[in-house]
Amino acid sequence: MLDGEVPTKGVFANASAVAVIGKNKLCGGISELQLPPCPMKATKKKKHQHHKLVVVIICVVVFLLLLSSILTIYCLRKRNRKSSSNSPTIDLLSKVSYQSLYQATDGFSPSNLIGTGGFGSVYKGRLGSEEGVVAIKVLNLRRTGADKSFIAECNALRNIRHRNLVKILTCCSSIDYKGQTFKALVFEYMTNGCLENWLHHGIETAEHQRTLDLRQRLNIVIDIASALHYLHIECKQPIVHCDLKPSNILLDDDLVARVGDFGLARLLSTITSLSNTSTIGIKGTIGYAPPEYGMGYEVSTKGDMYSFGILMLEILTGRRPTEEMFKEGYNLHKHVRAALPNILQIIDPVLLPRKIEQTTAAIEADIDMENPTDLHPKAKNCFLSLCKIGLACSVELPNERMNMVDVTMELNQIKKAFLDCGINGGRVRI
Repeated sequence: MLDGEVPTKGVFANASAVAVIGKNKLCGGISELQLPPCPMKATKKKKHQHHKLVVVIICVVVFLLLLSSILTIYCLRKRNRKSSSNSPTIDLLSKVSYQSLYQATDGFSPSNLIGTGGFGSVYKGRLGSEEGVVAIKVLNLRRTGADKSFIAECNALRNIRHRNLVKILTCCSSIDYKGQTFKALVFEYMTNGCLENWLHHGIETAEHQRTLDLRQRLNIVIDIASALHYLHIECKQPIVHCDLKPSNILLDDDLVARVGDFGLARLLSTITSLSNTSTIGIKGTIGYAPPEYGMGYEVSTKGDMYSFGILMLEILTGRRPTEEMFKEGYNLHKHVRAALPNILQIIDPVLLPRKIEQTTAAIEADIDMENPTDLHPKAKNCFLSLCKIGLACSVELPNERMNMVDVTMELNQIKKAFLDCGINGGRVRI
C-alpha cells in the first residue's frame, strides 16, 4: 500500500532492481517503471509561477504610484513658486467691496466725477482712514469689451512698478445694488489732475491761473518717455499702452508725470490682430492713434511712439490734434513740419516772453520784451530739437519712427542744453 513519488537515483535508477507491481498509488520514477507522473509537483510549479506574477504586478503598481506622487509634488511646487513670483500686486491685494466704494464716493455722485475714459468713469473718493483720498475707475460693462479691458488692466498693472506710472491700490469685482456686475480699480489720487487741464485750461489758484512753463513741460515729456521706455523695453514682456493722450497723463504734488489708464494695455504676446473681436475698441483715441491702426494693423510699440510724438507736439504748441483747423489731410504733424525752421511762430505763446515791463532780470538776459521771439539762439535750437523729436516719432510709416531708447537719450541731452541756457519760470533766459 505504498504511495507517493518514486525516486530516480540510487537503486531506483535500475528498473530490474525495483518492483512496483500492484502499487497503484506510486508515481514518478524512471520511465521504465511506467508509473504515472506525480500531480503534486506540477501544481506546486504553477503556484510558484502565479506567486511570481503577483509580486511583479504589485511592484509595478507601487512604482507607478510613487512616480505619480513625485511628479504631482514637483508640479505643485513649481506652480506655487510661479504664482508667488508673478502676483505680488493683484493676487495679494485686499479686495474692496462695492459698498465701500459706494460710500467713498457718496453714491458715485456727479460732484465726485473727475473724468471719463473709453471704458468707464473716474471718481474721487475717500476710502477709509488709511488710504485717504483715492481715484476710483468704474468700468462701463455695458460697452463691448469692457470686461476684457478690466482683465487686461489688471494683468498689465500686476507686475508694473515705476515712478512714472500710476500705482494701483486695490480692485473690486462685485455686484451693485441693482444686481448688475460691477468692476472697478482704485488708484492713487493725483492732486494736480491730468495734463489735459493744465495744457488747455490752466489751473485756477487763489492768486492766479497757473500754467506749465517750459522747464515743467520738458520734465513731463521726459517722465512720459521714461514710463514708455520701461513698458516697451524694461518689462519682461513689452507692453503697449494703446491710448496715450493728455487726459491719461496725471500729475502729482511735484508735477511729476504719471502715465495712467491701462484699460487698453495689451501684452504683445497675446495680441493677434485688430480684426479679432477681442481687440474691438482698443485702437486708441482719434488724433492720437497711429494711421496704421485704422487699416487693421496689429497694435505695437511703434503705435505708442506715434501717440507720444503727437502728445509731445501738443505739449509744445498748446494745440490739440483734433482742432477744427486740422482736417482734409492737414494735421498737427504737418502743421509743425511746415513751420520749420521758424518754429517759434507756432510754439504755445505761454512759453514765450510776454510783453510786460522790462525787469532787471530781463535786461540782464538781454531779451527784448517788445519782441517775444527775440530769444537766444541756444534757446531756439532747444525748441527746434524738441519739435524734431516729436515729428520723428509721429511720421506716418511705423518703421521710420524713432524708438524710445534714442528718444530718451536725446531728451536728456536737450534738457542739459536747456539748463545751460538757464530756464527759470516761464521765460527762457541766457
